[in-house]
Amino acid sequence: MRNRLKVERAELNITQDDLAKKIGVSRQTINSIEKNRYVPSTILALKLSKVFDKNVNELFILEDEDFGTNTQK
Repeated sequence: MRNRLKVERAELNITQDDLAKKIGVSRQTINSIEKNRYVPSTILALKLSKVFDKNVNELFILEDEDFGTNTQK
């Protein structure tokens, strides 16, 4: 899964720290999500979607490999 957090943050002109404070996590958590090292919980994804006024599917994009070989889109 990839995400658009860095792009969305740039559009709002906010830092990782600003975003982290808005949703109650550490800056390191935001950094890990942006670098695709951490997949956020549903609650965290929903908080992020609220900050950016986007739906979750606009922020987080599933890749083909996320579906595996036996699952259809």
